Order: sequence, then structure tokens, then C-alpha cells
Amino acid sequence: MTLAIGSDHAGFTLKEDLRARLEAAGHTLVDEGTYSDQRANYATYAHKVAEMVKTGLAQYGVLVCGSGQGVCMTANRHHGVRAGLVYSQEVASLVREHNDANIICLPARAASAEEAVAWVQTFLETPFAGGRHEERVQAIERPVSQ
Repeated sequence: MTLAIGSDHAGFTLKEDLRARLEAAGHTLVDEGTYSDQRANYATYAHKVAEMVKTGLAQYGVLVCGSGQGVCMTANRHHGVRAGLVYSQEVASLVREHNDANIICLPARAASAEEAVAWVQTFLETPFAGGRHEERVQAIERPVSQ
């Protein structure tokens, strides 16, 4: 499976750990940066990962910043991207099962490497349930009437 991964400086260490572990598990990783722990704008890397997923160059995306919120908000600006902020094993499953998320966003300041790896693995292994959830996911893409 091809995954795009990215982070800002706050998520760099966790991103590097995730990248190594996911590659060891047999996934192909496209690292969109950042490439050091020097100050970096999370939006830059979230946009790159979101575009990879949106265009189909990656099946899923993994984004990391301090809280996970900034990368999640940025990725969700892209049509066809459904990024979910994950902070527990249950949420890792639910964002795939109920929301058909295609990018997982992680909080580097609130997750250990072991937790993050488990959450990503759950995210990747959980199928979308479809059914009643399909209509809800389709509604995400509908324009808001004023």
C-alpha cells in the first residue's frame, strides 16, 4: 500500500518513527516532509499529503503536528479528502468505518510512538462500513446552501 506522510517540526520525530515502522511492515511511503525538527509550517506538508491522496498517488495519508488539529483542518480543505483527527484506538477505527477517512491526523504532543503505530495500523485495516454511512459521507461533498 502506498502512503503519503508529512509533518511539521513538532511532529517530525513521530513521523520519522512511523515512517520507519510502516516501511518495515511492507508499505511504500512517500515522505512529503518536513525533513528536520527545525520550525516548519504544518500547512505546507498537509497540502502536499492531501494532494497525493486526492490525486490517487497515495491510497492513504498520515499527517502529524503538535495537536493534530492544524494538519487536519488544512487537509480537509481539499475536495475528496476526508481527514480525521485520531486520539484513541476506537477513533482510529471509527473514522474509517463510519467516515471513510483517507487521511489520519495524529497529535505528536499527546501520543506515544507505540500508540500512534497501533492507531495507524487500525486505521489501515478497518474497512468503510458503507450502508447508512455512505449517504453521510456523500453529504460531506455537497455544497452548503445559504
